Amino acid sequence: MTLVLTAHGSADPRSAAVTHAVAGRIRRLRPWLDVRPAFLEQNGPFLGETLRGLDGPGVVVPFLLASAFHARIDIPAVIEESGAVVDRAEVLGEDPALLTVLRLRLAEIGVSPDDDGLGVLVVAVGSSHSAANARTATVAQRLSHGTRWSATEVAFATGPYAGVAEAADRLRARGAERLVIAPWFLAHGRITDRVADYAARQSIPMAEPLGSHNLVAATALDRYDAVSAAAAGLSAA
Repeated sequence: MTLVLTAHGSADPRSAAVTHAVAGRIRRLRPWLDVRPAFLEQNGPFLGETLRGLDGPGVVVPFLLASAFHARIDIPAVIEESGAVVDRAEVLGEDPALLTVLRLRLAEIGVSPDDDGLGVLVVAVGSSHSAANARTATVAQRLSHGTRWSATEVAFATGPYAGVAEAADRLRARGAERLVIAPWFLAHGRITDRVADYAARQSIPMAEPLGSHNLVAATALDRYDAVSAAAAGLSAA
């Protein structure tokens, strides 16, 4: 089966570049697998075109962190309209492998797990879907496991619950002497640029997004494998 790695798409070329780079990592991890990046909008190839061009069955793996509107509504609608014989995998979500990558990004800017005066502000895309936000909110707590950080908070950069500055104030009120921003994003784009502008104005160090990493690619493969295994089990039955 073909793995269709499906991102939302962005006017910022850095976003599509990460999708293509992760697709390349998946191919290197599993050279025999047909891997095709696709996008819902802004960038080509578009998902509908990609699905109509498949020679056989496939699995659409959303290259998304949260199970919000794009994953729950947009992708299923495009699949149905295409008429393709494909299954849909779960989003990448709050996978332990991705939390490991986020810790690595923090380490790259000098963050130590032993810094007991540190407040870590995890910034993510917000959603009107409260369940998606609730799942994203677990990232901060899980990220802090095994550390001596003073406090962690999740802040949403978009949506009805947006409030990066307010979350930073809460971290300081909880005793954080210094702050860092950990972006819970797969790639740079206009939203992360706005967060970076805020961080620069406040002199808060900011790590890189998750980006292209073998653990990101492996997480996408895990989502594909879960669907493939289920399909194989049904066939055997």
